[in-house]
Amino acid sequence: MAILAYDLGTSGNKASLYENDGTLLAAVFEGYDTFYPQSGFHEQKPEDWKKAVIASTRKLLAMPGVSAETITCIALSGHSLGCVPLDENNQLLLDSTPIWSDSRAKTQADRFFLTRDYSQWYLKTGAGFPPAHYTIFKLLWYRENLPELFARMKTFLGTKDFINFWLTGRIATDFSYASGTGAYSLKDWDYDQEIIDASGLPRGIFPEILPSTEILGSLTPEAASELGLPETVKVVAGGVDNSCMALGARAFKNGRSYASLGSSSWIAVSDEKPLLDTNFFPYVFAHVVPGQFASATAIFSAGTTLKWIRDFCCADLIEECEKTGENVYAKMMALANDSPIGARGLLLNPSFAGGSCLEPSSEMRGGIFNLDLSHSRADIIRAGLEGIALNLRKALDALGTLTQIAEPIVLVGGGAISPIWRQIYADAWNKIVEKTNIDQEAASLGAAALAAVGTGIWDSFEIIDHIHQTQDLILPKNPDAYESILKKFMKTAEMLSELANA
Repeated sequence: MAILAYDLGTSGNKASLYENDGTLLAAVFEGYDTFYPQSGFHEQKPEDWKKAVIASTRKLLAMPGVSAETITCIALSGHSLGCVPLDENNQLLLDSTPIWSDSRAKTQADRFFLTRDYSQWYLKTGAGFPPAHYTIFKLLWYRENLPELFARMKTFLGTKDFINFWLTGRIATDFSYASGTGAYSLKDWDYDQEIIDASGLPRGIFPEILPSTEILGSLTPEAASELGLPETVKVVAGGVDNSCMALGARAFKNGRSYASLGSSSWIAVSDEKPLLDTNFFPYVFAHVVPGQFASATAIFSAGTTLKWIRDFCCADLIEECEKTGENVYAKMMALANDSPIGARGLLLNPSFAGGSCLEPSSEMRGGIFNLDLSHSRADIIRAGLEGIALNLRKALDALGTLTQIAEPIVLVGGGAISPIWRQIYADAWNKIVEKTNIDQEAASLGAAALAAVGTGIWDSFEIIDHIHQTQDLILPKNPDAYESILKKFMKTAEMLSELANA
């Protein structure tokens, strides 16, 4: 018997197949595009998510030794703050919908807080991203800019909830995903009627909230046929990516932490209380684990900044790797290793997608500082790796003022692969960090665990501790050097914020 997990991420869907004991059998990734039709608009097509789920499943089932008949249950992890509008016939009202990073609703958010206290809203909701990113303000944008569409809207769904609806025909969300609407009370574990009333939105458009382990139903005949799976497969509600990743990264008990190193990056801590602060505004999601919260501080551009360096500085490496089949990022890491700590005085602030709530201004953008004619490509790459690590150090320090963060910090995501970068993280954070066998499978494992517990295959989430196997435990070697660099790095954010607001 086997468990199928989908990790519906920002860049694509990963379909992962697990044995009932949590052993990963196989995984397949299928990408999709993000569209940027104008400034602040970050959109994806829900039908592309569905196509990616189908394609990745079909590829998985075509692998040797994989049998559709062994699969008993499915659960999804989905990227957050989605806003997919449906009409009274449950049909899509938009071909392309805003994703988590979409900030088109800034005007609507600013107007809302002319009559509402921002800090009180934050302390109730834990909504620590810039407000325009949250679903409630995207709904207000729909109402103001697409009034005919809004008049026809019966409900809206998040990313993984849209896929769940296609799989089962049931419209619902879970507590973790609902907690990212900006209209959810962390204390009450429910939508907040006062916030909904203040917005003027109808309460009925907010979907039903269920536990992440709730069985939504079995596959519809249509979904089963397109996926190539039996109609008897059960679908569990699943959760938002932040909380699924926390579960899969072992952060489901007080003080346990992990660092997600992907396109964007964050450091998160699990606790029985939400970690809230009106100085640096950590963002909080209800955990997929009952009674827990996942609190985090983030940077919006990490892997995407490194990709920018790849595209603009490493065209020859890309071409070479296309011929040899080698990994271009591995070659970039080798180059970075030729540059000393501090990249010979070069500093790179990676806020290429704007500033998070840790920064002086959300309008700031990234920059390269102290560039000299003697600097090499290796220095630029090294400065990029160090800049991402130092920006996350700010996130770590902020969380450390609210709770005791246990060590080691588990690294998950693509940034955990490189031993060079792992050492930079350990040194820049002055913390013990750990790479386990899970690294890029944390969200998938979290989703699989929800399916396993929801269908009774597992008695509890404790099995996850036994699935993790340490592959590398990295102790700080040069923390003092990075303390000196950190002071200079902090000034770059101040200068970039001043420039953005000039």
